Amino acid sequence: MISNWVLVALGGGLGAVLRFAVSEAIPSEDVPWATLSVNLVGSLLLGAMTAAVATQVMSESQAMFLGMGLLGAFTTMSTYSVETIGLIEDGKWRIAVAYVLLTAAAGPMLAWIGWKSGNAMLA
Repeated sequence: MISNWVLVALGGGLGAVLRFAVSEAIPSEDVPWATLSVNLVGSLLLGAMTAAVATQVMSESQAMFLGMGLLGAFTTMSTYSVETIGLIEDGKWRIAVAYVLLTAAAGPMLAWIGWKSGNAMLA
């Protein structure tokens, strides 16, 4: 049996290549269409995959390869989306709203801080 580490690595390599292929195929000069596309498609696919795992249609090994590996490298938005739905399904609305707002606000803010700090250190 192949270890989960190997399955995630193989799926991740494939997911990264697919994401690069999408970014090369879809022009994104004014609007980040490629990123939006992979995030939305990844969210849809991980949602369907989560249902397949829950109903035991998909094995843990397949989930490691496809979910954690391929979709994890293809997009992190898919995991964020499914985790948010999981919080809502568990009745944790406040945590779900905080998670969404914090991710939406803090993510770009930290990216900006990293960008500016990196520029300052490299200048």
